[in-house]
Amino acid sequence: MTARPYDLSAQRPALRRDVLVSPPLLRAAATIHVIRNPGTGATFEVGPREHFLISRLDGSSSLEEIGAAYARSFGKRLGEANWRQLLGLLGSRGLLDGTHEDAGAARPAQPGPSGRPGTVAHGAGGGAVTGNLLKGRMRMVADAQATATALHRLLRPLLRAPLLLTLLALTAAMEVLLAAHLAELARDTAWLLRHPVALLAVCTVIWFSIALHELAHGVAARHFGGTVGEIGLRWRLPVAIMYCTVEDYVHLRRRRHQLAVAGAGAFMNLVLLLPAAAWWSVLPPDDSTRRVLSGLLLLGSVQALANLLPLPPLDGYTMLSHALRVSGYAPESGRYLRLRLRDRAAAASYPRRARILYTAYGIGSAVLVCVLLTGLAAAVYFLLLPPSSA
Repeated sequence: MTARPYDLSAQRPALRRDVLVSPPLLRAAATIHVIRNPGTGATFEVGPREHFLISRLDGSSSLEEIGAAYARSFGKRLGEANWRQLLGLLGSRGLLDGTHEDAGAARPAQPGPSGRPGTVAHGAGGGAVTGNLLKGRMRMVADAQATATALHRLLRPLLRAPLLLTLLALTAAMEVLLAAHLAELARDTAWLLRHPVALLAVCTVIWFSIALHELAHGVAARHFGGTVGEIGLRWRLPVAIMYCTVEDYVHLRRRRHQLAVAGAGAFMNLVLLLPAAAWWSVLPPDDSTRRVLSGLLLLGSVQALANLLPLPPLDGYTMLSHALRVSGYAPESGRYLRLRLRDRAAAASYPRRARILYTAYGIGSAVLVCVLLTGLAAAVYFLLLPPSSA
């Protein structure tokens, strides 16, 4: 008796439920999806056609049914060799139900719209140190996700939309008030720079606010279903700051959740300034405490708002990348503009949306950097003027 051939088309394979698949992202001239195995952290990119197939591996549809849908959408029917190649790839990476990743499989670096999430490698446990005395980093907790979960549980009653919107409105009102008193804040900050003890106190407060900025990213990620990979301390002497890496919020389905995670740090910085602003507003103009608070409010506001600038590696750049669903926005923009100078025909092969976005970012970021450098030079000149000239 002849054995019946194995009918691959009747199979109903299923992607593991914990596998993360990103929304469509623009990278160079192509649209990609980033697929991540949460168990190993390994990621890889696929195009729209591969995503069409992978997203339908739900265990209820047969390969024949998926293949028929693919043929209707793309005008091409897949053969058995195509299916074996795709399923072999997914199986070797442990992405199908009942499979485990091949220990020898390559683990490419994680991509992401901003280049920021997931860029810090995992260490061997809490306290692991990499680098040297001049430059390095140290993990501060063994399980960053558990720490973020504990913080989220503690703060969850405060993470309600009415309260957050109220705080957002208060921070906006605070910045409008401070802008109206900018000349006074600048004079008081110049005074602060000539008083080391008061300046040290303000810098210490701002340093702690930066630490809370990083933890806010982790709590927001946990709130919306993201994963916190590492919490630690990074230094490049004489500067040392905390960091918190969020590994997979590029895979969050809702754009507003991605924006909330990216913007949580700057929002936390501004909220922390609210008590200082309230105290500052009731003090007389000649009070020395008001001068110190003026410096704190100006420097703290600059630190928070600067993080919202759309320049890498700032949070504003991450937010812009997620808002536009672009991966590697800055480097791809530079690559496109250089290609346009060398080979206009090749640059013209980019889709219209890519050409507009990359050109706009290249020109916009250059103008923004020039404006910032001019403003910085003017601010330094003013703050360093002797008291008699200010």
